[in-house]
Amino acid sequence: MLPYWILFALPAVGALRERATWRQADQPHLLLLGLSLLFVLVIGFRYQVGGDWQTYLFHLDQARYLSFAETFAQSDPGYALLNWLAARTFGEIWGVNLVCGAIFSAGLLSFAKAQPRPWLALLVAVPYLIIVIAMGYTRQGVAIGLAMLGLVALVRKRSALKFVLWMALAATFHKTALLLVPIAALSVDRGRFWTALWVGGSTLLLYYLFLEDSVNPLMAGYLEAEYNSQGAAIRVAMNLLPALLFLLLRRRFSLSRIEFRLWTNISILALVFVILLVVSPSSTAVDRMALYLIPLQLFVLSRLPEAFPASSRGVNQLALAVIAYSAAVQFTWLNFATHARYWVPYQVFPLL
Repeated sequence: MLPYWILFALPAVGALRERATWRQADQPHLLLLGLSLLFVLVIGFRYQVGGDWQTYLFHLDQARYLSFAETFAQSDPGYALLNWLAARTFGEIWGVNLVCGAIFSAGLLSFAKAQPRPWLALLVAVPYLIIVIAMGYTRQGVAIGLAMLGLVALVRKRSALKFVLWMALAATFHKTALLLVPIAALSVDRGRFWTALWVGGSTLLLYYLFLEDSVNPLMAGYLEAEYNSQGAAIRVAMNLLPALLFLLLRRRFSLSRIEFRLWTNISILALVFVILLVVSPSSTAVDRMALYLIPLQLFVLSRLPEAFPASSRGVNQLALAVIAYSAAVQFTWLNFATHARYWVPYQVFPLL
């Protein structure tokens, strides 16, 4: 377990030292980049880590027999293409995982740097988003990383188009990423009617391209079979906590209008997932879709100290509380989660 706690300790030290009053130019960008590169290496060179390890090996072996054109006919063409390239170059799964880790980490770093306390945002990401999802659900990890790039483009550049393009790319790794596309139409500042119109049209087009042939298998696999995920209630609750905090404290955050609407919409969606978890015959379906709301945890918890800024120059007590909460999440998962045995011990790919 030690490698996971080292991965936690590094951003924790940064979170204890950072101040939200720092100007963007004062942020230690090289250190943030160095930590992100470490994330890439830990994700990319893991060996037999994650509950779906054998499934991803199967995808790589399957890619050896596909033509270039056939990769685009696969369920997740972006991921299939990476496997096709890896099968003809490195020939090992670490090549695929390294690229996936780089894409995920780029999205995570971009999202964290958009927050007033990027170190705290990265810390919140470690226990579940990095360790469990990026190392266990490779395709959805990449999709979430691309979704975070899309969210930054939507907020920083006010570009619904770039958001949709990032989400379209995310859908090539896991189709469920399309869940977030309609959020753009509900959050933009100007021309909301026309934006809603073309984003709605884009959603229908993306649905036709990526989801139409997959709805029935998904229905059969999740809903009709009534699959259930152990711990789904806990994971949905982890989104519920920041959703409630944001809805209660959003007036205390310094947010642009688009940020205010965006995260209000996402918080409401997190509440809806709680209801869906109760009424749906498949907790797995709800659980997998709720993964795309995890950026809400990073956004709210990393900004929580700014809702109640400390008057002293010492460490903000709420920042300490967030660090303690994140440590508790990581400790609980590594020691008590049913599938934690697939992550422990952490092993590095034997390159020699």
